[in-house]
Amino acid sequence: MKIAIAEISYETDTFSPVLGTLKDFEQNGLYYDTNFLDKMKGKGEIGAFLDLVEEEGIEVELIPILRALGHSGGRIETKVLEFFEEKLVSGLKKALPLDGIFLALHGAASTEKLDDMEGYLLSVIRNVVGPKLPIVVVLDHHANITKQMIELADLMVGFETQPHKPYETGKKAARLFFSLLKDEFTPTVSWQKIPIIVSIHERLNTAEGEAIKEWFDLARELEKKSGVISISNFPMQPWLDVKEAGLSTLVYTDNKPEFARELAAKLANKAWELRERFYLDSDRLSPEEAIKHAVEAKEGPILLSDPADDVLAGAPGDSTYLLKEMLRQKIACIALIPMYDPEVYHQAVQAGIGSEITVKVGGKSDSIFSKPVQVTGKVTGISSGYEVTFMKGGKQCFPLDIQHGTIVLEVGSIKLLISESRYMAGIYPNIYYHFGIEPAKAKIIIMKTGTYFQYYESIMKELVLVDCPGVSQADLTQFEWARAPRPIYPIDKDKMDSWEADPSVKN
Repeated sequence: MKIAIAEISYETDTFSPVLGTLKDFEQNGLYYDTNFLDKMKGKGEIGAFLDLVEEEGIEVELIPILRALGHSGGRIETKVLEFFEEKLVSGLKKALPLDGIFLALHGAASTEKLDDMEGYLLSVIRNVVGPKLPIVVVLDHHANITKQMIELADLMVGFETQPHKPYETGKKAARLFFSLLKDEFTPTVSWQKIPIIVSIHERLNTAEGEAIKEWFDLARELEKKSGVISISNFPMQPWLDVKEAGLSTLVYTDNKPEFARELAAKLANKAWELRERFYLDSDRLSPEEAIKHAVEAKEGPILLSDPADDVLAGAPGDSTYLLKEMLRQKIACIALIPMYDPEVYHQAVQAGIGSEITVKVGGKSDSIFSKPVQVTGKVTGISSGYEVTFMKGGKQCFPLDIQHGTIVLEVGSIKLLISESRYMAGIYPNIYYHFGIEPAKAKIIIMKTGTYFQYYESIMKELVLVDCPGVSQADLTQFEWARAPRPIYPIDKDKMDSWEADPSVKN
């Protein structure tokens, strides 16, 4: 038995001005024309697939085709898509004949010319391997399900939780993949597109977000029914202005098409029933209130999340709203702020450790919601990958492959973590240890994301979500929607009195 494996993951924010380039994938893991599977063991969807093969002693020849991890950003450059297409086609042609293909995709990637990159890549794969070869796909639950994806994949399985558990979902998909190869079931699909977009980060936590948890719990309950193969709900990446935008639910049964349609309609109607609860008032504070609250807190660190500049949702990571407010309030406590700014990074490196420089920082990618702020500070740390120098003693820890440059610029009590990579967004405390900085001693820690706070749980005293403007902000009415189907909730909620899924629709 011979199986091809590939992973291409990227989440698009169509409102973000930062195009996805090949460098974005190179920084995070781009492998081809080589056996990259050893690098994937125990990690994510592919690692789970490999572990299952080993654990169950499955005799199979695994053919690695392509692995490209790019996280999030604006639309992907056309030449990057062409690169992926060439690698997939050449790799698959060399691998033929095959017994199946296991894919890990995100599901919400768009290019400069295409809304649905995953659907297009599936068509590229089908053109090489034909219509009958089994293809199973693991998707992020923020995927935007399209008709083309449904038609070209035999089975698609989405993440079941937020925060995500890619490994667990990969194991589930891998088991279904090998069952499919053994003809143990005949996948029959039904899916529903739901005219809703959910943008509030805290409402998408399946462990705590009341409405989203109820929707996902129903999917798990229905999945236990006899004859059901897999059920996935997809809240979709909300900042995705594309022709087939909207929440989706996806049901696979064992050759029971009417049953699949019934369950898909039930889940779709449940999402519509919950629509207002997806948007209950959140406890976000304005930048002014958030900084004042953190400064006045008895003890820190106070973790301030800036979801509107969420690099994991495609934002640039260079919003200056919170920095500007700290400077305006003339804070005296220690504050840690990550900032994407390659220009300032190179200026600091040229000036050298201990130098005082005056620079305009941040606000250079997004000219609509943010502007650069001029600061004068001292360069106290420079890192170019694993090599790091800093002015004060400390310990060095390396949780990631730090393949890009980062510097620390101290502006009074504010320590700016300035990087040439958008993804150095303060998510991991160890990046501060890398520079000899102890995060637990800071009063304020800024994160350029609306999720993944768990890495600071042992030290933070409070989490505060801040309501800033930005390309991943909660208020979807502030964007100009040009391609999404209308009406759609909540953008057109005043025009939407009712909606109901049609269980008779045959997909």
